[in-house]
Amino acid sequence: MQLRSLLLDIVCIVSLIIIVALPGSIRSFAAEHISDVPAWLRAHIGGDDGQIAPVVLQRARALYLRKTSDGAAKNPCYFAMDATRPHALGKAGRRFYVICEADHSFRAISSGHGGGRLLKGILNFANGKRCARNFSNAMGSRLTTGGAYITSEQITSFKGYYPASGGRHAALLRSFVQFDGEGETANARPREIGGHAAVLLRGMCLRKRPDSPYADPKGYVPFGTVENYSDGRSSGCTSWSPSDAEQVIPMMKDKPATLYIYPESTDIDAIALAVKAGRSPSGDGLYWNASCLREIRFPKFWSKEALEPILVRYEKAHPAPPPRPTPICRPG
Repeated sequence: MQLRSLLLDIVCIVSLIIIVALPGSIRSFAAEHISDVPAWLRAHIGGDDGQIAPVVLQRARALYLRKTSDGAAKNPCYFAMDATRPHALGKAGRRFYVICEADHSFRAISSGHGGGRLLKGILNFANGKRCARNFSNAMGSRLTTGGAYITSEQITSFKGYYPASGGRHAALLRSFVQFDGEGETANARPREIGGHAAVLLRGMCLRKRPDSPYADPKGYVPFGTVENYSDGRSSGCTSWSPSDAEQVIPMMKDKPATLYIYPESTDIDAIALAVKAGRSPSGDGLYWNASCLREIRFPKFWSKEALEPILVRYEKAHPAPPPRPTPICRPG
C-alpha cells in the first residue's frame, strides 16, 4: 500500500510538471480540474502529439459519465476528437482518442475532418487537409460539427471488388457506425454523420460474375481500384485509417458509446472574436491548437440557419447531372 501511494504521488507530481509547461489556457483549465481525473490518465494530458487537451478530456469524460448514468451509453470505453489539431497521417496528427478507464487504457489515433465545399462565385467554406478552419451542422455542407454524440447501429455494405495479390479479386466491405447527437449535433442522422474507414473504390465498371453473392439480377458486380484517403478529408464523418477502423469499429458494436468532438460553435465564435480583436485566445482562457490557429488565422462556424438556404439556392441553380450507368469493364 505504501508503494502504491508513493507511485500515485509520483504520477501527480509528473502531471503537475506537465501542466506547468502547457500554454496558459490549457494550464489554468488543467489546474482547475486535475483532481477530477484519475491519476493514470493525467499523464496523457497535454499539447504534444498523442496527448489530449484538458478541455477536450473534461467534456468527453463528463458526457461519458452523464450518458452511462442515465443508461444511454453501455460501453466501458468512450471516445473524443480534437478537430483543432493538425491532421497528417504518420506524423503529428493523432487527434482521435479511445479511453477505457476500467483497464487504464488510452490510445490516440489519426482521424479525418470534413472537407467542406467551394461554391464557385458564391461561397468558399472548404478546408485544407492539415487544419480545419470551417465547421457546420448544415445539410450538404460536408463539414464537421463539434459537440456530443452517441454511437448507434452499424451497417456493413459491399462496395465492389478490387485487385488483390496473386491475380485474385477481393470484396471491399465497409462498415459505417451511425452517430446520434444532441443540440447542434441533433441532425447527425439525417446528415448521415458517423464513423468509417477512409477507403473507397474508384474507376468503377461492371463484370459478369453470377456466382458472386453480390451479383445484381443480371449477374454483374462492380469492380474498381482501392483508394485509401486516410491522409485526406471526409464528407463530415469521422474517418479512420483501415487498420485503425478494424480496431475501433468492433469496440462500438452493440454497445452504445459516447463521442465528444471539440470544438463547439461557442468555442469557435469565442476564438474568432479574440483573434479579430487582437487578443491572445490563451490569454482569454480559450483553447485552440496553436499550430493550426497560425495556419487558419481564425475559425468559422456556419450555422445551418445561415448556410442551408444558400446551399438550397445553389443546388437549384446547379442541378446535378443525371447519374450515368456504370460501364461494362473492358476485357483483360
